Amino acid sequence: MSKPDELLIDVATVVESGQSNQMSLTVVTGGAVITGRLAPEAVWRRRVSEVLSDSASLGEFSAVFDTPANEDKDGPPTHLHFHVARILQGTVGIPETGGMYRVAIDDVSAWTMGDFSYSDH
Repeated sequence: MSKPDELLIDVATVVESGQSNQMSLTVVTGGAVITGRLAPEAVWRRRVSEVLSDSASLGEFSAVFDTPANEDKDGPPTHLHFHVARILQGTVGIPETGGMYRVAIDDVSAWTMGDFSYSDH
């Protein structure tokens, strides 16, 4: 996007200010469809740090995410932080259990409220 969607920025601002992780969102970015729940950046960073610290081979990267987000920065959020999220590919979501994704708001070309899931029924 050449100009970020102000409505999407407003949604991200509410998520950041409310420290809520219940907002479901689906975005199209770089041709990929990502669906899941948004989390405040601080919550997202903490969770990624926890996952990395539990890994024998990736534990050293935990500290990168353990540093607090710059909460004093001026301006609106620049990224969406997804957790329990999936990249939709055909009739499946990858990974099935959900993952952690950070998406630049500038890169979102389309979005909708809610998340998508597939069912064979």
